Amino acid sequence: MSKKFKYNLNIYYQATIIYFVAFVLYVIIRGEFVEDSFNLILRDPILYLFLGIVIISLFTLIYKMYLKKFIQIDDSQIILGNKFQQRKIKFEDIEQIKIFKKKLEKEYAFLRIIRLKIKNRKRGIVIRTSDYENEEELVSIFQHIKNKIESRNV
Repeated sequence: MSKKFKYNLNIYYQATIIYFVAFVLYVIIRGEFVEDSFNLILRDPILYLFLGIVIISLFTLIYKMYLKKFIQIDDSQIILGNKFQQRKIKFEDIEQIKIFKKKLEKEYAFLRIIRLKIKNRKRGIVIRTSDYENEEELVSIFQHIKNKIESRNV
């Protein structure tokens, strides 16, 4: 059983599109239509602010796409990685897995967080399941791994 969960880029796509649409609307509203031609007011600082936000959002999206962050779960290990490096965590090295549900401001929305406590390591590893595709399947696989580890430790 080898399952790979890719990093979810939906929020970056949505933010970039929203910022671009806001920029275009602002340009249309602030521009001047004079005798069948369109003149853009280039001395408007808000125009440059919007442009800067769109450029930063676009670079962030491209950077996140380039990294290709993922979680891969095999029969005996969890691999946390990106395009350049991987970190392998064997099931034997995991002391404990905690799965939290943090209630959000919305009425029925929850943010699931998985915390891995590793042997010989002070700080745990925190995984936000909403950051990855197939969140429900990821949580169920970690629940299965948690049950395995708890039965081994008893």
